[in-house]
Amino acid sequence: MVVAWRIARLMRLGHTCPDLDAALLFSPQEWQAAYILAKKWPPKQAPRLNTLIRLIAGLGGFLGRKCDGEPGMQTLWPGLQRVRDFADCMLFAQRLDTT
Repeated sequence: MVVAWRIARLMRLGHTCPDLDAALLFSPQEWQAAYILAKKWPPKQAPRLNTLIRLIAGLGGFLGRKCDGEPGMQTLWPGLQRVRDFADCMLFAQRLDTT
């Protein structure tokens, strides 16, 4: 239920406030993981919210064509799952390096 609430909130904020800083809603590991999974180099600072939502939705199957509109729950959900799993792996790898 919490995951569904988070995805619905991301969708609404992405529509109403696309220029928000993504760091307000995502941890640094999450937005960096989204870029890495999309085979793009992560920027130094967090991107805009709409940019990151489209990137995450692309990992879930969103094509981003002109006629597609904004990403929905069916593409955000699997994309966010992949990002969370990869972010957890990044944190685990960082802990292994420090021990």
